[in-house]
Amino acid sequence: MQSAFPQRRSEEPALSLAFPSEMAASHWPVSRDVLLETGRQEYLDALPIAGAVICADGPGHIWIDKSNRHFRRIAGLDGNPVDAPIADARLMTASEIGGRVEAFIISDAEESEFDSGDGTVGGRHFAVRFARLRPAPYAPYRCLLTLIDRTAQVDTERSLRAEMLRDSLTGLPNRLAFAENVELLLQHPNFSEGSHAVLVIDMARFSRVNECVGAIAGDELLIAFASRLFSALAPGNVLARIGSDEFGVLMRLDTGLDDALAAARRIKEALVMPFRLSELEIQVDCSIGCALVSGEVDFAEEVVRNAQFAVKRAKDNNEIHVYEPHEGQAARRLFSLETELRRAIENGQLTMAFQPLVDLQSGAVSGFEALTRWERDNGDHAHASEFIAVAEESGLIVPLGRWAIEEAVRTLADWDEKAGQELPLYMGVNVSAVQIARDDVAAQVSAALAHHKVEGRRLTLELTESAIVRDPERAASVLNGLKALDARIAMDDFGTGYTSLAYLQRLPIDILKIDRSFVSQMMTDRDSFAIIRAVLSLATALGMSTTAEGIETEDLARTLGYLGCSHGQGYHFAMPMTADDAYAYILSRSAPST
Repeated sequence: MQSAFPQRRSEEPALSLAFPSEMAASHWPVSRDVLLETGRQEYLDALPIAGAVICADGPGHIWIDKSNRHFRRIAGLDGNPVDAPIADARLMTASEIGGRVEAFIISDAEESEFDSGDGTVGGRHFAVRFARLRPAPYAPYRCLLTLIDRTAQVDTERSLRAEMLRDSLTGLPNRLAFAENVELLLQHPNFSEGSHAVLVIDMARFSRVNECVGAIAGDELLIAFASRLFSALAPGNVLARIGSDEFGVLMRLDTGLDDALAAARRIKEALVMPFRLSELEIQVDCSIGCALVSGEVDFAEEVVRNAQFAVKRAKDNNEIHVYEPHEGQAARRLFSLETELRRAIENGQLTMAFQPLVDLQSGAVSGFEALTRWERDNGDHAHASEFIAVAEESGLIVPLGRWAIEEAVRTLADWDEKAGQELPLYMGVNVSAVQIARDDVAAQVSAALAHHKVEGRRLTLELTESAIVRDPERAASVLNGLKALDARIAMDDFGTGYTSLAYLQRLPIDILKIDRSFVSQMMTDRDSFAIIRAVLSLATALGMSTTAEGIETEDLARTLGYLGCSHGQGYHFAMPMTADDAYAYILSRSAPST
């Protein structure tokens, strides 16, 4: 019967176990075969690792020809067997090694190696290597099998990985482990859209608690908080700590999004009772954002970020917020806008537009408000409210604000040079609350005025009420520094914020600018009319002048002037214009009428 094993060619290279006894066999009084067998066994016994010679001569007839004590101990072979079938070795039958050695020995491969990581042989792990041996008269197919015990290394790696994936404080999975769970879900062949959701829970007031009661008590609170969260979740949900005071939940949705909302409500209810820390009882709330796990995302971390984005929205309205895809697109657009804005500032691509401020009593142009304009690379004009918000959030408002002050003062100096005299005009420049907090505005103004030889009385810095409310002491210091330069201070959009009347009394404010939302409705809305009259009376009592924004008709201009408003600006007078057009506008308004 013809053998099913492929015939090996004698000229094929193969590993040979050669020994000194082979070279000198003719000089020994024992047979050459005995010397060879003895030498090969001595070679195996000398190996510090488990080794065996595996032989085969036909289908299903594979045996362990020789082995050392390390191999026999691991394989479960007793004594010193000769020609033991591989089925007698527990190592071969209880692990993948037996099947793989059978496949190798009938193949043409010269060597093979792999990790036996199933741990089925006494819970141990081995690096396994097969190497082809030359055929012998009694066995045309032979290989050397060696085993290196990697159990200690594998256990260490597993232990380190477990530590790497575990939050040391709460014992919960950490962010990396949580992302891996989401990733495994996305890669599962049975995963279906909308079958799972990620909740992100942000603990409220944790930083304040940490500051008041200390880090140790703060850690106790985190542990207790995690315990409350765990008790509110259903079996099978994965709870992890993904940030200092943020926790994530991966949950299955059996009945759709309602399951996630129900879980979020249970979490809220679990936090109703205050936490006891030593002698203190602390009430802790949370904000919860939810994102459905979708196959449309590229990686697991994106799902977590979507849920975190939803948390930010949840903080605004104190409700559970579910992430919508268009929200992420809007967020990415803002990041793109930030990159473009940074380049525009660095490359000098911003421009300035100027809108006249008109004396409502005489009709003369008293000054201009400088407005930043940005034409993007694609030709679109970015809306100021959008890119200013991006600049404030990213910190770009500092270089942007410095550029605006410098450009406004330079333009005023250029107009003086063209006119051959100092024009009776002032320039208004907006100053952000973030700029007040982060930059030395007074120093920037002083440098710009000195560089262009413009007097401080011709510059008005316009700031919103939020710049004062955010940090009154800082605002007072900055405003006093500006007043020392003889600059004037205007409060922009007055009436729309939360300014205390005490601030108006204490701070060196010169001008109140009435917001356009009141001005545009004053002729049809009695409340708006009453508010404007009250603001004008307040300004008169405090010795301040007033400017009305958004004047678009002659009736508005005449009525505001009659009520005692000092100045006005709006499309009725002129739209924002370039520096050259603004200068021409000055000349046209100054020319005597014929």
